[in-house]
Amino acid sequence: MYNPFHRPPRPHLTGPIIAYALLDVFGLSCVAIGASWFAAGKGAIIENFPTSTVEAVACTAGGVAVMLWAVSRILRELARQQPEMQARYADWMATHHPDKAAALQRPADTSDK
Repeated sequence: MYNPFHRPPRPHLTGPIIAYALLDVFGLSCVAIGASWFAAGKGAIIENFPTSTVEAVACTAGGVAVMLWAVSRILRELARQQPEMQARYADWMATHHPDKAAALQRPADTSDK
């Protein structure tokens, strides 16, 4: 059966990551609303929005911009966890795969500077 202690460590889900994920969903909704106008020629998701090509393009482009911004912030939050995650992964490898843990150790830099 599934045992969570045998899987490698994963990043922590923090408040900012959740907030940026919600903004990403909002951006995706804007893209869907704007694109629905191109598919149906009228507002298919929200009855009276968008009502013109300009509104549809603005909604779609704004949604893409929000999505890209939110994803970049999620990646930044995950990158902040990198040192902790590397240490936790090294500990996990040493515990569960001691024969492979030595391969994770980086060789010392012996180049002449």
